[in-house]
Amino acid sequence: MKSATDGVHRAGVPGVYAEVRDAGRTWRGASGVADVTTGRPVTPDMRQRVGSVTKTFTAAAVMQQVEQGRIQLDAPIGGYLPQLVPGERGRKITVRMLLNNTSGLPDYIRYAFPSLQNMSPKSLDDNRFRQFRPAELIEIGVNAPPAGEPGATPGVYSNTNYLLLGQLLEQVTGTTAEEYITRNVIERAGLRHTEFPAGPGIKGPHSRMYEALWGLNDPPRDYSVYNMSWTGTGAALVSTMEDLNRFYGKLLDGKIVNQASLAQMQRTVPVVALDGTMIEYGLGLHKVDIQGCGTFWGHDGTVWGAGTISLTRADGKRQMSVAVNLQRWNKPDSSGKPQHHPIDDALKTLYRQAMCGDAHAQAKNAS
Repeated sequence: MKSATDGVHRAGVPGVYAEVRDAGRTWRGASGVADVTTGRPVTPDMRQRVGSVTKTFTAAAVMQQVEQGRIQLDAPIGGYLPQLVPGERGRKITVRMLLNNTSGLPDYIRYAFPSLQNMSPKSLDDNRFRQFRPAELIEIGVNAPPAGEPGATPGVYSNTNYLLLGQLLEQVTGTTAEEYITRNVIERAGLRHTEFPAGPGIKGPHSRMYEALWGLNDPPRDYSVYNMSWTGTGAALVSTMEDLNRFYGKLLDGKIVNQASLAQMQRTVPVVALDGTMIEYGLGLHKVDIQGCGTFWGHDGTVWGAGTISLTRADGKRQMSVAVNLQRWNKPDSSGKPQHHPIDDALKTLYRQAMCGDAHAQAKNAS
């Protein structure tokens, strides 16, 4: 594993850190730096903005409320939040469609960060300390051209769905979604280093977060200090690789939601991810089949400057969580298509080794 993490650093990521669990044994490792200016090294226990991994926590919280009869999966969202999703769409879009990204509501991010459409980082800097309200971001998504018909597949991945689920949790629990998720998901799983950030900084040991924005930021800019209200219950959590492995282990073992809820979460549909690839998506869970290694469940996430992936094998015996402190390193070619980068291959090697074991990866490399 150490050579694979070193490979990611050598390929161009300032810092990478990971935890891999295999049938009771745990490997933790890190390679590279948390700060390119001072050379401070990354360590495996660092806190990370884990991006859309947050969605599994939000989905688990919603399923707990389904178990208690306060939310119905196939009820229209307009019945709960008529002011946020009014009219016909509110009647057609169900809670399940929000959870599995088949609502047809588009993602609001390119509108909230308008300079991205002109290939400029300006709005990333403009919004660094801005306090967004969930309702204003949801309104952007609801009023933008639809991504598809409610319930149609393939679905289209959208953060608008998960901000709505946060508002739904607030409506039925009488507390903020962040507070409910903290008490009933994070604390139930026994996570000690996972939280929704209270301000733009990250508490505890962490890395700087370098955003290349497809080469527009050269050198990449540090966005580790950032107000995460732009993504809330969709992607704002801070966690550690140890906590993520613990969380998915407990979730897949039926300790966070019951087995019936877990079965619902593992019913997948094809969904077009933000990068245009097709993924198998359940209710806040991403299914990944690795040839020769089995089926894994989990989620990945990116925010400005930070990327995370956490996957657990269906039998719970093998887990990996990996964090990097650089994002959007692929520069576009003359036609605007992101070019392949050595980092892509190095990460693929690391993931494969983490999920399939060293011997498997070595045999694969040898062939």
